[in-house]
Amino acid sequence: MNMARFNKVQVISTMSATGMVPVFYHADVETAKLVVKACYAGGVRAFEFTNRGEFAHEVFGELSKFVAKECPDLILGVGSIVDAPTASLYIQLGANFLVGPLFNPDVAKVANRRLVPYTPGCGSVSEVGFAQESGCDLCKVFPGDVLGPNFVKGLKAPMPWSLLMVTGGVKPEEANLKSWFDAGVTCVGMGSNLFPKEVIAAKEWTTITGLCNNALGIIKTIKK
Repeated sequence: MNMARFNKVQVISTMSATGMVPVFYHADVETAKLVVKACYAGGVRAFEFTNRGEFAHEVFGELSKFVAKECPDLILGVGSIVDAPTASLYIQLGANFLVGPLFNPDVAKVANRRLVPYTPGCGSVSEVGFAQESGCDLCKVFPGDVLGPNFVKGLKAPMPWSLLMVTGGVKPEEANLKSWFDAGVTCVGMGSNLFPKEVIAAKEWTTITGLCNNALGIIKTIKK
């Protein structure tokens, strides 16, 4: 029986405080470990490993053990969760939070039973409402590049209590990040822009540390 190392409050407050969750998948365990460690060195404290490829859960299991030992303050969660059995599998492997591209009430039940935060992907105001009703404190605006900052602004006017994370269309640039945080997001999820393919291929881990550090710095300035 595995138990999350961080509770719900710690997870959401860490995401809110740092303002950024890197989103990453790699089939090779060693590469995944080095990427996570590079992000940790850059100040990242919440990291989403996506359930994307063959045997992704096996990579995650190894990563989970590594993080507990090597990055003690890092909150490791899992993304691309669409059903309850997969959610259970990852909670068993030490996932501290679950993220999905869609909202599935069955996942909310599994997550709530184990007091693990679930951030579902929502593309409408009603979906965010249904997710909140099911105990999802932080909802993911997805796809962000389709919905845009105006969606966030529009939703927060009648529902100002909403905590929103946006993924898709987020860039580690001041103008882009400012548009999202000014609209009212709690945090952003960032993928490919933090992990350029050529950087991973060349194993330039310090570049990733720098990209994370830079993005977190921009967010800190914007949120002041």
